[in-house]
Amino acid sequence: MFNQQIVPLDMSKSAVIFDIDGLLINSEPLWNKAANEVFRQYGILLTEAQYAITTGLRSKEFVAYWLHQHKIPASEFDRAEKKLLDSALTLIDQEATLMPGVEHIFEFFLQKDFKMGLATSSPIGLIEWVKDKLGIRSFIHASASAQEMTYAKPHPQVYLECAAKMHTSPLACICFEDSFYGMIAAKAARMTCVVVPSQDHLKLEHWGAADLKLSSLQNFGALHLNMLNN
Repeated sequence: MFNQQIVPLDMSKSAVIFDIDGLLINSEPLWNKAANEVFRQYGILLTEAQYAITTGLRSKEFVAYWLHQHKIPASEFDRAEKKLLDSALTLIDQEATLMPGVEHIFEFFLQKDFKMGLATSSPIGLIEWVKDKLGIRSFIHASASAQEMTYAKPHPQVYLECAAKMHTSPLACICFEDSFYGMIAAKAARMTCVVVPSQDHLKLEHWGAADLKLSSLQNFGALHLNMLNN
């Protein structure tokens, strides 16, 4: 019989990964506004509830889903996606505002000497825009976009890629998300997930899969971090 002591893994957190759309910047309404412009050309008008179904998907799947639902030929998918991306990025550059608590959450993790990353379904161009807009370029250790990856959220690939770039175990990462698909991706990557849903979706039961739910980034503090470390 082996007389070997089992040493538990160090599960303490040392890195944080942020989604972007709807978490750091108030861009979801602008993506929807851009989609309205594009979809109107195909005779499609979506409700807010319908948009909520596909929140968190990358533009490729988002466009394909709704055009397919309305029996638009697949030959139009790429063209419609390009129009959406061009329009959305222009609107975001002109109109996007920061979500509450963004400055607080970056300052908090800077003081804790955490590695920081960005992982999103949106294009690389938006990641670079956010780094400059928020003045966080020098703080970000790694970033990852699922736009050109084989898999997108709810698959964990984008989060695993970001953690790998930071040379950090997924088990040591805290992920902040605002979408259901993003939460599932983070949990599939074996990361600790904090969700900050929009006020309209705050009480939905499916957030129960998260490790912590907050109404604002501003509310995260030392007690929460201690709890997530245990």
